[in-house]
Amino acid sequence: MKTQKGNLRICHKGHKYYKSSNCPTCPTCEQESKPDNGFLLMLSAPARRALENNGITSLQQLSKFSEKEILQFHGMGPASLPKLRTALQANGLAFKN
Repeated sequence: MKTQKGNLRICHKGHKYYKSSNCPTCPTCEQESKPDNGFLLMLSAPARRALENNGITSLQQLSKFSEKEILQFHGMGPASLPKLRTALQANGLAFKN
């Protein structure tokens, strides 16, 4: 029999899940909010949430920020920058200088 690791939690939508860390993110809600396409799809969940929590859901919005500003967002790490640069360049855009 498999034992659950962590504490049982229930999110605001009523999903039950176990977490051993203090992370409040519900895995079911996270899967439901994952985009089907676009540049956000190629990012890790923390990086995607970092952009979404700062109102960035399009490349046009992203291009209004510098790389330094993006790295200040909680959950955004340097590994995401090459992916973002590539997406911007593919659409004729770039980070703000």
